[in-house]
Amino acid sequence: MANQGQDLPLYEKIWLKRTFQRVVDTLILLLLLLLLSYRVFSSNGFTFPWFLALLCESWFTFTWIVILNAKWSPAVTITHPDRLLQRVSELPPVDLLVTTADPVLEPPIITVNTVLSLLALDYPANKLACYVSDDGCSPLTLYALVEASKFAKLWVPFCKKYNVQVRAPFRYFYDVATNESEEQLEFKQEWLRMKEMYVNLSQKIEEVTRKTIPFQLDGEFAVFSNTDQRNHPSIIKVILENKDGLLDGLPHLIYISREKRPQYHPNYKAGAMNVLTRVSGLKTNAPFMLNVDCDMVVNNPKIVLHAMCILMDSEKGKEVAFVQCFQQFYDGIKDDPFGNQWVAAFEYVIRGMAGLQGPFYAGTNTFHRRNAIYGLYPHEIESGNKGKLVEKILTQQFGSSKEFIKSAAHALGGSAYSANDISPSNFLEAATQVANCEYEYGTSWGKQMGWLYGSIAEDVPTGLNIQRKGWRSECCTPDPTAFTGCAPGGLLSTMIQQKRWASGLTVAFFGKHSPVMGMLFGKVQFRAGLSVFWLANWGLRGVFLVCYVALLAYCMINNTNIFPKGLGLWIPIALFVIYKVYTLFEYLTIGLSIRHWWNNQRMSIITTTTAWFVGFLSAMLKLSGISDTVFEITEKEHPTSGGDGNNADAGRFTFDDSPVFVVGTTILLVHLTAMLINFWGLQPTHSGNGCGLGEFICSTYLVVCYWPYLKGLFGRGKYGIPLSTMCKSAVFAFVFVHFCRSNVSS
Repeated sequence: MANQGQDLPLYEKIWLKRTFQRVVDTLILLLLLLLLSYRVFSSNGFTFPWFLALLCESWFTFTWIVILNAKWSPAVTITHPDRLLQRVSELPPVDLLVTTADPVLEPPIITVNTVLSLLALDYPANKLACYVSDDGCSPLTLYALVEASKFAKLWVPFCKKYNVQVRAPFRYFYDVATNESEEQLEFKQEWLRMKEMYVNLSQKIEEVTRKTIPFQLDGEFAVFSNTDQRNHPSIIKVILENKDGLLDGLPHLIYISREKRPQYHPNYKAGAMNVLTRVSGLKTNAPFMLNVDCDMVVNNPKIVLHAMCILMDSEKGKEVAFVQCFQQFYDGIKDDPFGNQWVAAFEYVIRGMAGLQGPFYAGTNTFHRRNAIYGLYPHEIESGNKGKLVEKILTQQFGSSKEFIKSAAHALGGSAYSANDISPSNFLEAATQVANCEYEYGTSWGKQMGWLYGSIAEDVPTGLNIQRKGWRSECCTPDPTAFTGCAPGGLLSTMIQQKRWASGLTVAFFGKHSPVMGMLFGKVQFRAGLSVFWLANWGLRGVFLVCYVALLAYCMINNTNIFPKGLGLWIPIALFVIYKVYTLFEYLTIGLSIRHWWNNQRMSIITTTTAWFVGFLSAMLKLSGISDTVFEITEKEHPTSGGDGNNADAGRFTFDDSPVFVVGTTILLVHLTAMLINFWGLQPTHSGNGCGLGEFICSTYLVVCYWPYLKGLFGRGKYGIPLSTMCKSAVFAFVFVHFCRSNVSS
């Protein structure tokens, strides 16, 4: 029986059978192909609008093939932490890497809650080390972490004593209801004491944050006295150190602000992650690393054990480079009015990717194998060949620090420091060296290993670079959810995030680390590479949809058509109705509401034609060398209570003068004008086919999707579209309509 237990896998992957979804997905594809066939073989003639419609619909068909491929083989992963604990006498060390970049947009109290939830993980404390990268070089962040470390000395034992499930204090005290009549007196007293201490901590941090001059920059804060966010030396501070290696103590906590100089490109989050990797490699050199954004708190304290089940499985685990946990949100507004919670996408598309070579790297909530980040191939794990490379070659790849080269050789060879050898206070000088700007130049960092440079969406190309070496990835979806984060709280934050992603993904798509290159010259499997197109072509999807939207307006203004008439019109009608009913069925199946479905349908149109389109244009400017893309941080809001119930602005559309809103307002004005021209009969008359029902229905649907923008035309304050935006949009709309009319007259 004992041997039988040893043979049981630490995790299992189960493929789901979704026959009905496969049938409907295939039916939609057949209808798309039928529409394309009608265009090719119809007698309407190859006019320019007809050809452009064929081109756009061919792209939509390709996109549907990509989605169908990604959804076709969904899988779930089941982990067995109990088997891991029985089988492994000593759990491996794990380094916890947290990134924050701006103390205003990412308030320190949010980072504090994330760090406290990590320090309280159900894992031996002497096996954990938490590194916080502060790319804003803010003394406020260090101050908040120092104060949080004092609170952690009571908070972590409290969580473990009472087996607290939610270990981010602000969520525990404000979201979790406790039935006091059923609790022991001792627990009630400790609970009240801990809550009072957290409230004091929170108020202390927020008061300092609000002050113009927070505090005197002396003592351990003196290093910040002559610093600027974009021009400062490396700052590394050991806040907590488990010197005695106690299992039930507190993990190490280290603050890092890497050097920045105006003459060196910061490489944004990718650069910060590479510095975290090197510094953690010097100090603790854990074989596994977890990276999280500053707002992603631990929701399941046993998540490290679940991830280790996958990475340490003797049969399949050696091929897994990283374990990805889904992103879910603790403050998501009801029914997802801005379409940024990704519930259906995770359930259908990303779970489908899990059944292939594995999900893409999402940039957060990810457990990495350190030697895979260092560029190791799967087959080199057994041989340990790369760990035996001569020092000269390691210097060319990893940089000039002898101490770091030694730690990298350990990691590549599959060995790690023993718990007794780990001391974060060691190698401070070497750690400062590897965090400096010039350290990476002439090395492989950001090119062949680590987090890759060249795109503001560093996660997807980094993940593809790992998978092209033959590695797999796995999803980890324990119950309860592993991590929960902060969803963008408004339309502007959502648009900034979506534009940044679309721009970065477009640059990656046309770069050497695209899925096409991974399939042709690497070991990315065909279906796995094709599934990544779902993400990588966001910018291109914006271009084709904007073209199609403009084409609809052109047809209505010029009294021409792109849709079939008579019986042929039933092809696009059937396609539209079946797709909408089918997606509604998918949403209802996973417990989402009809309003949630409609909000996501509406926002998919708005986001694609605005944020993704502008992101594509930004990427083209970067690729052509005209201008560089700017990394815009998504604002994180710290809720005082869970959910959205008390926020009067929750779900309401707010606007500013961003180019994203200029594009959306222009599209709305153009279609309103086209509908008025059509309604009043002001369009020219032709002897041939005129504008039909299909064009009018599509234009009406588009205006309904843009209804919040229509309300914004008459709104006031932040709920109204700024006058400057309306003026720019009116000019663009006038130019488009004039072009359409002049094209007819010519």
